[in-house]
Amino acid sequence: MNILPESLPFLPFRVRRACRKRQWRLIAALAVLALPAAAAAVEPLRLAALGDSLTQGYGLPADQGLVPQLQGWLRGAGLDVIVINAGVSGDTTAGGLSRLDWTLADKPDAMIVALGGNDLLRGIDPAASRANLDAILTRLDAEGVPAMLVGLSAPGNYGPAFQQQFQAMFPDLARKHDAALYPDLLAPITRRYAAGQDYGALMQDDGLHPNAAGVQAIVAALGPAVAGWLQQVASPVD
Repeated sequence: MNILPESLPFLPFRVRRACRKRQWRLIAALAVLALPAAAAAVEPLRLAALGDSLTQGYGLPADQGLVPQLQGWLRGAGLDVIVINAGVSGDTTAGGLSRLDWTLADKPDAMIVALGGNDLLRGIDPAASRANLDAILTRLDAEGVPAMLVGLSAPGNYGPAFQQQFQAMFPDLARKHDAALYPDLLAPITRRYAAGQDYGALMQDDGLHPNAAGVQAIVAALGPAVAGWLQQVASPVD
């Protein structure tokens, strides 16, 4: 398991070996930095983001959601990458699993799995959520698609047992599948809440979804972790 904290963008962690074709595509995308513009005509890396409304960009202009902002951050960092928006508003882990074939049809070279928020909101048994995420990661293992599992912190609304089980499934499954783990997608916002600081300027009026500034804060933390992960995927260790 490769844990990717926000403050450490490039870590010497071990990464499961991708299939050869995808590995070379990853290397080519990262090598663009070292090539003259005329020589950099390689096929971009295709990174799918499988998620819910947070990924889909609910309530935001088309260019201000998580996927376009993350793609812009990664390209600004020099990575030749297309981030595919596989987010569906309202989706649970079960929904993400049910449309995994559709997401894989886009032939991604790597995939971010950012599901579980709606499971949490609906109080779905964490055992069911775990089973769905496990099935997604098992399929990605079989397809040779490197995965980053993105977690969330759980409030205590449903009791301490639910909270512990929900939060434990992300590191447990990342460890089981040797996937990269980004522990908490909403940490830049929830940290402010936990510290008693104003976070309203980062949220939409519904109080559930980040606004464009909130997404920017999320991407500022997530972007370096994703870039570091892609570098490690392109140069796997045995």
